[in-house]
Amino acid sequence: MSEQLNFDQIYEGAIEPGKEPKKFFRSVYNGAITAVSYAEILLSQAIRMYGADHPVGYPDTAYYLPVIRCMSGEEIKKLGDLPPVLNRIRAQIKEELTFPNAILAGESTWYAADIIEAVRYLKHTPEKPLHVAPWTGFIGDPVVRQYGTKMVDWTIPGEAVILGRAKDSKAAKKLVDSLMAKGLMLFLCDEIIEQLMEENVKLGVDYIAYPLGNFTQVVHAANYALRAGMMFGGIAPGARELQRDYQRRRVLAFILYLGERDMVKDAAAMGAIWTGFPVITDQPLAEDEQIKDWFISEPDYDKIVQTALEIRGIKITAIDIDVPITIGPAFEGESIRKKDMYCEFGGQKTPAFELVRMVGADEIEDGKIEVIGPDIDTIESGGALPLGIMVKVYGRKMQEDFEPVLERRIHYFVNYGEGIWHVAQRDICWLRVSKDAFEKGFRLRHFGDILYAKFKAEFPAIVDRVQVTLITDEAKVLENRELARTYYKKRDDRLKELMDEKVDTFYSCTLCQSFAPTHVCVIAPERVGLCGAVSWLDAKAAYEINPHGSNQPIPKEGTIDETKGQWESFNEFCYKNSQRNIQNVNFYTIMEYPMTSCGCFECILAMVPEANGFMVVNREHGGMTPSGMTFSTLAGTIGGGAQMPGFMGIGKSYLGSRKFVPADGGLGRLVWMPKALKEQLRPMLEEAAEEAGLGKEFVDKIADETVGSSGEEILPFLEEKGHPALTMDPLI
Repeated sequence: MSEQLNFDQIYEGAIEPGKEPKKFFRSVYNGAITAVSYAEILLSQAIRMYGADHPVGYPDTAYYLPVIRCMSGEEIKKLGDLPPVLNRIRAQIKEELTFPNAILAGESTWYAADIIEAVRYLKHTPEKPLHVAPWTGFIGDPVVRQYGTKMVDWTIPGEAVILGRAKDSKAAKKLVDSLMAKGLMLFLCDEIIEQLMEENVKLGVDYIAYPLGNFTQVVHAANYALRAGMMFGGIAPGARELQRDYQRRRVLAFILYLGERDMVKDAAAMGAIWTGFPVITDQPLAEDEQIKDWFISEPDYDKIVQTALEIRGIKITAIDIDVPITIGPAFEGESIRKKDMYCEFGGQKTPAFELVRMVGADEIEDGKIEVIGPDIDTIESGGALPLGIMVKVYGRKMQEDFEPVLERRIHYFVNYGEGIWHVAQRDICWLRVSKDAFEKGFRLRHFGDILYAKFKAEFPAIVDRVQVTLITDEAKVLENRELARTYYKKRDDRLKELMDEKVDTFYSCTLCQSFAPTHVCVIAPERVGLCGAVSWLDAKAAYEINPHGSNQPIPKEGTIDETKGQWESFNEFCYKNSQRNIQNVNFYTIMEYPMTSCGCFECILAMVPEANGFMVVNREHGGMTPSGMTFSTLAGTIGGGAQMPGFMGIGKSYLGSRKFVPADGGLGRLVWMPKALKEQLRPMLEEAAEEAGLGKEFVDKIADETVGSSGEEILPFLEEKGHPALTMDPLI
């Protein structure tokens, strides 16, 4: 596809003939020359100091220098690889002030920024990092993947990059509070970071609000978005026009360009326009500086966010909740340390539980929120109370099977509150309220306000009425906890009955197709989705809620291979819904026609030929694995909707399933996994091993990084332990 054809299609109508914004183009040209010249100076100094063969790159990524890797396909491994890139991008900067030339100058500026930052990172070491929290600098692949699910299901509806300085710190806080409440991911660069810190705004990875740094650090917002295209969209390195198309259509990002402008920032802004991201500035723009729908002015801070959302086509469905704190997914990762805590509930400190029950129409009063027992303003700071959260739900289409689906959402909905913290579930839940939230006026009934609003908003098809009771009277908490446990047991018994063989329908999940167009998940009772977040019951409930959504029933019809798990109906569905890329899928093996992998997977399962078995690695593990690749490198190889025999993304809980790759030998094939993951999953693995006849001691036969990180290193350990994989039929 030619550059001119793309240009005409993308920017049609942006500039009327004869009304080119020459003043802006001149600034972009000068800024691009400045950025490339600065990159050239720094690179020359680095080569003189370290040598042309010195390694160069960012930490925790399989994408080398991501802007260059994504757009040109080049693997930049050493400093000597960069001069040809610099020469090429300098040559494409043309003095003639046309829109196509300005676009290419913007591209050159992004390349230059990637080079400048890579040279800076030569001084980065784990012992002496360039950036200390909350400052992030470059954001590694594990973080990009961590938020993949929320990007593809639009929990995070878009990305806002804020560059420059707001008119004052309070305006900066108001702006960011508005964006956080709408659930957007934020990338912050320049003086606005200091302004937000003055106002004690919560920033950092935990809040999906990344303070990147100053000047060229804004390129880390760009390389984040471009890596998402390769991870989730399966865009091949160097597929420049496909990547730009993907960014425009699927990564809903925009730039807020605040405060005094300069030519380098103008050039960086044009780089955003080149990629498909509109730029909105708070500065007035003369007629010869504006580009319709791409570079516009909105000085009113009360309107700038809405203007940006409308131009980018981002639809916000969040509702306002009448509570004294901000509500949004930005706060889901927030931790509340003991010194910042006003009070807590559960967590083995006090009895606590949570329960969602389906009731009849005559057993519920919609909107009623009742607090039974003392409120948090009756105890001193640092204190604890028992807590029972009981939610009654009525809906004409509600089913008992949906109760645990809704109940698990309590965790997410509560965590969306700024200054509220929730972990675990059922009768082991643990909640905290921060001092800051308490001082803003947060009280117990506000838990009910959040749950009422979110259940009604998120599940309108099955939830007609909601009533919430919050209990802190210890005797009543203990009494109702026993009632809750009877429901938990009933559900667990029901789940144990759910087996692949006992149902005639599996469910698809194509949520990730918003980022990985050829990927199709197939979810069974005994196999959770790759992201670990969607179970068979979840998918069944989602279909009932929205029959036209991403979870569709697939009847098991036309058995082709019962052992490997291949059915005609699955093949047909996957073929039609993978853009006719995937013709065959085996459900019970990864060695032949395995299910595709998106990029949001919790873990990667891969063969280890030397040990005749499989290894599994989770995204939190940054070290080498017996596959010869790190998680990031593996993920870059198999993600984006690829079907790779011997490799597959999985959810963690699948390791404990009775249907864990049974055609390949099941759990007995597992020969290596990171130690932290093994300990995290030990109870589940021991139970699964006993059920499979391997004995709970099998878990200690699985090697980890303390034994070795290659097939050759772990083989003696496996032989000594008598690992069953060594006596199984050869994998290949």
